[in-house]
Amino acid sequence: MKTTSKLLTLLILSASTAATTAVINKFVKLSASSKNILADSKSLCYKWRFGNIHYTKTGSGKPLLLIHDLTACSNGYEWNSLISLLKEQYTVYTIDLLGCGRSEKPDLTYTNYLYVQMITDFIKSEIGHRTNVIATGASTALALMTCNNSPELFDQIMLINPESLLTCNQIPNNHSKVYKFILDLPIIGTLLYHISVSKQSIREEFTKNFFYNPYSVKNSIIDAYHEAAHLGDSPKSLYASVKCNYTKCNVTNALKKINNSIYITGGQEMDHINDVILEYQKCNPAIESSLIPNSKYLPQMENPTSLYQLIQMYFL
Repeated sequence: MKTTSKLLTLLILSASTAATTAVINKFVKLSASSKNILADSKSLCYKWRFGNIHYTKTGSGKPLLLIHDLTACSNGYEWNSLISLLKEQYTVYTIDLLGCGRSEKPDLTYTNYLYVQMITDFIKSEIGHRTNVIATGASTALALMTCNNSPELFDQIMLINPESLLTCNQIPNNHSKVYKFILDLPIIGTLLYHISVSKQSIREEFTKNFFYNPYSVKNSIIDAYHEAAHLGDSPKSLYASVKCNYTKCNVTNALKKINNSIYITGGQEMDHINDVILEYQKCNPAIESSLIPNSKYLPQMENPTSLYQLIQMYFL
């Protein structure tokens, strides 16, 4: 009887803890999206077969596609300061990748192949012309793989702070598969996700890694990224896929084969950025590069004017 009583007590406590955690998860999600910062009356929707893709189209001139970094918090907001400078010369497209921002976030494992197909289909359907492309961070590998598969869709390519080739080559291992299983759990996995994308975590990422000047990180930026991380049906699915290396892809062979013009830039204050550029140039000596002063991982947000001047020189 005592053993049965203890088990019953344990089950009640466990159920109570699970219920409390579920309530906390729901509150965090509602609170994060309450400001509706990412709402855009001019937003457009591309109805892709795996989910609706939010995008914007601004300006006139030659098409230019901007692809944000691939994280659970990233979205087209990344480009807001740059769009106002580019729209007089280009028809500027920004997309929220599937699983990001205001695009749909289905509960699935996100892979590099999925995004290559998405970018290919988007250019064919919504742009309909060869386009210049600028991509950031983890999305640079996706842009390169898409160009390698469909070079006729691309003109010139600019990569902002691309990942090292060693990082791109990582693949899911047994440890990452276990971690993904835990993240996929409906209650504890969601709680772990909410801790990882809390406002404090996002602010630390910006002030320590994304911006050279931590005092220039505005609260509105943190709020926008926090909101993006909590919109949609299953925002943690992309987080789990990225963390466990399902979105990585080996771009070495693609770099060697691509004949399109490639330009690499990044923040001058980024650690090892020169080493990364040299890695890429060893694979493709035609790659050009230069660095943007007073910036780190997101120069398009921290120093958009300098990046715009570089774009003007490169995208002639």
